[in-house]
Amino acid sequence: MSNKMFREVFEHDFTYVEGFKRVVRRLPNKEALVDPVAEKTWTYRQLNEDANRFANALNASGIRKGDVVLFQLPNCPEFVFSYLAPQKIGAVTSPANPGFAPGESVICLNSSKPRVYVYDEKIKENALKTLAEAEETPEIIIMVGEGEAPEGHIRYDNYVENQSTEEPETDFRPHMYDEVMRLYTSGTTGKPKGVPLLNANEVLSAHDVMMHFPMNSTDVSMNTTPWFHRGGLHSGGPCPTFFAGGKVVIMKAFQPQLALKYVQKYGVTFLIGAPSIMKMLVRQQERFGADLSSLKGIVTMGAPFERTDCIRVQEVLTPNIFNGYGTSETFWNTFLRPYELPEMAGTAGRACTDDDVRVVRVYEDRSAEPDDMVAMDEIEVGEVIIRTPKSSYCYHNNPEEEANKFKNGWMYTGDLATWDKQQFITIAGRKDDMIISSGENIYPAIVEEALNLHPKVHQSAVTGVPDNVRGEAVVAYIVPEDDSLTVSEMVEFCIESDLLSVYKRPRYYRFVKEIPMTATGKLQHYLVKEMALSDMELGLLKLAMKKEDK
Repeated sequence: MSNKMFREVFEHDFTYVEGFKRVVRRLPNKEALVDPVAEKTWTYRQLNEDANRFANALNASGIRKGDVVLFQLPNCPEFVFSYLAPQKIGAVTSPANPGFAPGESVICLNSSKPRVYVYDEKIKENALKTLAEAEETPEIIIMVGEGEAPEGHIRYDNYVENQSTEEPETDFRPHMYDEVMRLYTSGTTGKPKGVPLLNANEVLSAHDVMMHFPMNSTDVSMNTTPWFHRGGLHSGGPCPTFFAGGKVVIMKAFQPQLALKYVQKYGVTFLIGAPSIMKMLVRQQERFGADLSSLKGIVTMGAPFERTDCIRVQEVLTPNIFNGYGTSETFWNTFLRPYELPEMAGTAGRACTDDDVRVVRVYEDRSAEPDDMVAMDEIEVGEVIIRTPKSSYCYHNNPEEEANKFKNGWMYTGDLATWDKQQFITIAGRKDDMIISSGENIYPAIVEEALNLHPKVHQSAVTGVPDNVRGEAVVAYIVPEDDSLTVSEMVEFCIESDLLSVYKRPRYYRFVKEIPMTATGKLQHYLVKEMALSDMELGLLKLAMKKEDK
């Protein structure tokens, strides 16, 4: 029996943009997008028409299949149009962090060589510096905003003015294996890397969310994190919500009270954000007391959800918490569901339905084979590897890093973890972040979790500095919840902690107002390490001493 007809239908009709168009045909008058700042709402028909205006403008400019449209925008309507429109004409949509320094943005432009570059007016100066330093200048440069565009640039509104709202004419058929998106990693480990995503990856990412939340056309989602990253766009962001026929509420810049106000006003059913954001929402809700009865669940990602924080969120916001772990390259790959919390809080959960996640041994000279796993005893530490249909298993124009990360259908994440007999995984840190002190391996995430339990600690970050006796000494950066906190209090707390062996206790402290984080709420340990080395030279680190030792 031939499967030719099945392949014909499946490979060409089950692409992301075809799925979006099916929703438009099925639910044309249903609300799809809300911009609370502009007080504007789009139905699916109107959203499709605005996306078509941009797609037809690109078509008229000669943008074709495989060309890259790179954009640096906050969460806004134009972000949505820039996500959908290139896909309609076979171009590659490429969101990048608008908060990148010009040098980081140059890496994106030089590697992808986009024919179209779209930026927000608020980053105009950085955009001009980026364009001046890039190897090639994009043919079309579009500014989103109300101000006057620089010479040679065009405002978005002017670019799409008078364009047709009909579907653009194309000379190709979409295919499941076409590249439709190129994400750039958020910078937790250094320079951004381009991550190609195929139509199949987009569709399966949408299906994954629809299955795990679950999400349907009655849902209203609000992702409080930036959409330019995997967790923003795909975890209850525009990708799955539009595919399901739900409604997206735009949160342009996170503000705790405003977020709660939007949940109440728009009947948000799924609220998405990093654990640090949820802690802020808890404090604000205790003051504000918004009506959160519409919430079906809160979804967190980017960091483990510690038990004490989990319980507070369940008590104050909603008992239905979901926590995902994954990467830009693979989306989320392990998941904790409400019925597993708070018991399994602090773990990253276990593998998602379509994924295989393992913890394998770490060797200095080679990567472990997928079957060379560490013991499921919650003690032996290994590297997390992932096998999933939501990844393209490659980087754009970066063969060295590609060979390092992807082997035989698995991604080697560089994340270190333990796991138990039920395959619940607990992240210990990254291979590059590990501290070796007096011959002992110390994982920053474990020490940070212990420090964060102190009632006067808002947040902590741990790294190592050179030490003549130990090899490395542990340094803790603390963002106080209470300004009365002292180093001696932290020392006493660590001595009494059941979670910190003597060799894991910080030898140096520094209290700071903020810690380097990505826009997605992940600690940038490599920047913390650079900061610690500089502070060590400047004598700004305080030695860990009890009161009686002073």
